[in-house]
Amino acid sequence: MDDDFMTKCFEGDPQYIQFVLRIILNKPDLVVVDVRTQVFMENLLNRSVRLDILATDSTGKKFNIEIQRSDKGAGRKRARFNSSMMDVTLLQKGKDWSALPETWVIFITENDVIGKGLPLYQIERCILSTGESFNDGSHILYVNGAYRDETPLGKLMHDFACTNPANMYYDVLAERVRFFKESKEGVSIMCKVMEDMRNESLKEGMKEEKKLTVLRMFGAGKYNLNDIAEISGLSLEEVKKLQAEQHT
Repeated sequence: MDDDFMTKCFEGDPQYIQFVLRIILNKPDLVVVDVRTQVFMENLLNRSVRLDILATDSTGKKFNIEIQRSDKGAGRKRARFNSSMMDVTLLQKGKDWSALPETWVIFITENDVIGKGLPLYQIERCILSTGESFNDGSHILYVNGAYRDETPLGKLMHDFACTNPANMYYDVLAERVRFFKESKEGVSIMCKVMEDMRNESLKEGMKEEKKLTVLRMFGAGKYNLNDIAEISGLSLEEVKKLQAEQHT
């Protein structure tokens, strides 16, 4: 259950993540029309986020799927943050609030991070005084990757942890994994992807540091915008955008 490897397996063709979502959500008629991987959602003033997988179904619902081996990487506030970042980026300026799409943040974790021994944990906002669902269209779901039984979900979690595609239950996943692990073309693609991901992470880290430098210079109150751009290494346009965001 390596997030980089699995993310690449789900890239490009919606059928693979559609297969997984149909099992997890128990919706055999769900149709995924678009899937993107390693989606960077930028927050100019504060922390940005990179989503492992962002899928869209035929009704416009959005699904962020995160594959996590580390319990720390699947923290509850991480799920909340991903959900909020999706909301911020998915509603265009001038659109009515009702246009905000229904969203799902789904963590597939190697361990049972909630710790109750259940296969799934669905988190919903509710009205505490009545127990009714708030129905705001926001959903968080934890999938226990350690769960095993003969149900479709139990078999799926077995396959997510399986290192040998010959031992996987589902042929559609086994064939995809076999391509990236055993074929010359697939191995070459995977190696290039890993290298690109490392380089991109370094670039993002450097840009975040530049943004922090700009904010500190704003706070000092003694630099003009041209000086800030030159010292920070950001463009003047980026500096102006940070300034505007700071005052909204």
